[in-house]
Amino acid sequence: MGLISFITGSDNRKHLKRLEAIALKVDELEDEYRNLSEDELRGKTAEFKRRLKENYETLDDILPEAFATVREASARVLGMRHFHVQILGGITLHQGRISEMRTGEGKTLVSTLPAYLNALTGEGVHIVTVNDYLAKRDAEWMGKVHRYLGLTVGVAISGMTPEAKRAAYNCDITYATNNELGFDYLRDNMVIYKEEMVQRKLSYAIIDEVDSILIDEARTPLIISGRGEKSSDLYIRANQFVKREIKEDDYEIDEKKKAINLTESGSIKAETFFGIENLADIENSDIAHHVNNALRAHKIMKRDSDYIVSDGEVVIVDEFTGRLMVGRRYSDGLHQAIEAKENVTIRNENKTLATITFQNYFRLYDKLAGMTGTAKTEETEFKGIYGLDVVEIPTNVPSQRVDENDVIYTTVNGKLKAVIEDIKECTERGQPVLVGTTNVEKSEELSRLLSGQRINHSVLNAKNHEKEAEIIAQAGRVSAVTIATNMAGRGTDILLGGNPEYLAKKRMRDLGVDERLISASTAYFNTDDADILAARAQYKKFYEEYKADADKEKEKVIAVGGLRIIGTERHESRRIDNQLRGRAGRQGDIGSSIFYLSMEDDLLRLFGGDRMKRIAEMFKADEDTPFSMKLLTRQIANAQRNVEGRNYSIRKQVLEYDNVMNTQRTIIYKERNKVLQGESVHEQIDEMMHNQIENIVDTYTDPKVDWNEWDYENLNKEIERKLIPGDTTFLTDERMENWALEEIKEQIYTAMQTYYTQKIDNAKELGVDFEEIERVILLKVVDKQWMDHIDAMDALRRGIGLKAYGQQDPVIAYKQEGFAMFDDMIDRIHEETVALLMRVNVERAPKREGQNLDLVVSSGGSKQAKAPKVNQSPNKNAGRNDPCPCGSGKKYKSCCWDKDHK
Repeated sequence: MGLISFITGSDNRKHLKRLEAIALKVDELEDEYRNLSEDELRGKTAEFKRRLKENYETLDDILPEAFATVREASARVLGMRHFHVQILGGITLHQGRISEMRTGEGKTLVSTLPAYLNALTGEGVHIVTVNDYLAKRDAEWMGKVHRYLGLTVGVAISGMTPEAKRAAYNCDITYATNNELGFDYLRDNMVIYKEEMVQRKLSYAIIDEVDSILIDEARTPLIISGRGEKSSDLYIRANQFVKREIKEDDYEIDEKKKAINLTESGSIKAETFFGIENLADIENSDIAHHVNNALRAHKIMKRDSDYIVSDGEVVIVDEFTGRLMVGRRYSDGLHQAIEAKENVTIRNENKTLATITFQNYFRLYDKLAGMTGTAKTEETEFKGIYGLDVVEIPTNVPSQRVDENDVIYTTVNGKLKAVIEDIKECTERGQPVLVGTTNVEKSEELSRLLSGQRINHSVLNAKNHEKEAEIIAQAGRVSAVTIATNMAGRGTDILLGGNPEYLAKKRMRDLGVDERLISASTAYFNTDDADILAARAQYKKFYEEYKADADKEKEKVIAVGGLRIIGTERHESRRIDNQLRGRAGRQGDIGSSIFYLSMEDDLLRLFGGDRMKRIAEMFKADEDTPFSMKLLTRQIANAQRNVEGRNYSIRKQVLEYDNVMNTQRTIIYKERNKVLQGESVHEQIDEMMHNQIENIVDTYTDPKVDWNEWDYENLNKEIERKLIPGDTTFLTDERMENWALEEIKEQIYTAMQTYYTQKIDNAKELGVDFEEIERVILLKVVDKQWMDHIDAMDALRRGIGLKAYGQQDPVIAYKQEGFAMFDDMIDRIHEETVALLMRVNVERAPKREGQNLDLVVSSGGSKQAKAPKVNQSPNKNAGRNDPCPCGSGKKYKSCCWDKDHK
């Protein structure tokens, strides 16, 4: 270890020393717990819960015993006993930190330790995965341990009913994807009745592939959308304009920032095409916005890299994991612009109903932890945004992987020739190869080249991710060649020689064996069930067959150097490169890794700097001559650090902007939740009435001038419209003459209270809780205004960058203007709530022969909400010209007279 590495690693050694002291206590209990009976081991859960509740012990106090319990349960149920280093990782997660563990070190098993311990509080634990497959797999696989110990385990993924989701979140431990957790939180804050909520308190979360979720996806907000305005023809016209008219000189592009703008010549062409005088005029901002999106769609967004077209739909490709982001859409009209470019159906624009970033969602948890193989390079960001430090957990067995220096070519063509030659040499000697590419397009190009050389291979990318587990399971076999886009969060280890467990299960599925029996066939719990015992016997037979073959192949693979990793390009983030490298050298296996680069690669071209160009010119090599030196490798690492720093700055700025919305969102959701939980809002409504009277009267009066000069005609209209419906002349000349300004306000309030109290009394007579109507109407108004506010804040943010030209910090300007807009929204909520409540009426719906009657809450003749059903017998004593007893508002003779007197 170098001196600098030794010094910088001192903090980690201190952390590990403290963790070791706790882990040794767990180790000391191993023999004692190994000798416990089934009942004694299972009984530990009830004992721990009782001790936490009655003896005032803390989770830290019972940690060694709880971890020893899970360790023994796992050995009995899964046949897997936690290694010492896995105990260290589990303690790290319990402490609310990030546990960095290499690929193949068993992070999935590690999570069972802190999950069990923290679930004993009864507040629930969320284990967060990057996709539905992993959530289901881990809930079934690791859930066996927790269920054995008496805990409940649920899984929350897309497509579930609210009832199923609610049941999953009420479990002690819930496996869920990051997307579903965020969306469920947003949906819970849109419901009208608390019974419709699915989540409970956000207590403790363990995030698998924490760097992928909290960093790579941090810039992508979660958005729940509703149908907005119909997509305009401007998308088609803007697309035609860019496609037909725009040449290279008509736009300027900044590839680093992915920004693009028309030049003066481009603007002139746009003005001619759209028949306008000045593209920069405010009235033409919509055209300018559509043109800019069309430019981005054509010149920046690349098919099979940023997105793919599948079944007539544009589907986003995650730039970090290479996965399809089905259901996600680019915002602000960019998705529609791409649809126009690709000549597929342009879907309607959406209206944002609710939104939050992962950064702010996961900061809502009382305690947060994460695990990944690559986090140390981003520790500054983890600490700065989430308050999470990173602990590097040593490997169970020392790594034997050899990481070779990067080999650099002058051209992409020269690089690809070298990659093909390396792969060919590997396959000839039987060495398996995993080739990493940065996007779908490049993986398919490489696939075509390999096919041309007649080299058998598999492709793992966004277009065939369904076969992911099968492809990875066989990637370590003799002469196997696998091409994969970014390897983040694949969740499946590459075993040298192949994966016999996967093959045995696949064969059972092919034979039609029930999934429940397949799951039970790999478990170790005691059972007398004949079907399960038969399934276990069948699985064992298949497993032993495949294991014998895999062991033979493993010997051959080890003899030729283990798994070889070939990177075809450096990623912007060192973490992604490390994730690819980490697939080799699992659990002490031998292996090797190498990156082939070219001076034409995006990273080197855009971020390598002048020094890289000078080095390339100095060598003056042809495309088939590589050069490799530590200086270049360091220069590339520096370029990656620069990009990482820039991306961190962007994410930090995103967070600064979103913090403004987050503060406002927290206020709204907190107050909304109080209403949802049944808190009376009657006093708040009363205060709103006072405020509305003050605002309306002060707008139309002036104490400094005589009342004759006041606009009390319009004041009367406002009183009738917003305060006292039906009274168009509340302020007569006589009243204006005799009442002082404050008395006017008091008299309006008294009249409102009389009118409102009568409403409440009428509701009581019909058996309706008017306070529930108050709560529902307030929630509806809050939701409508909040949605409009989100759109307004989004528009503000798009234009706030112009403040920088006036030497003003855009973030500060956004905060100031944003909170002013928030105050305006609160005023609108008060105004609309009071106006609606003053007009709402609880009535009996028109009676139909032989039916019970519904009570309806109506406002201005429209049905608003249904109240409980009541029985009503005809009132034959009412006069023909009296109002009909059914509450229709018609005279009795014109409504129910004939039916009641047949």
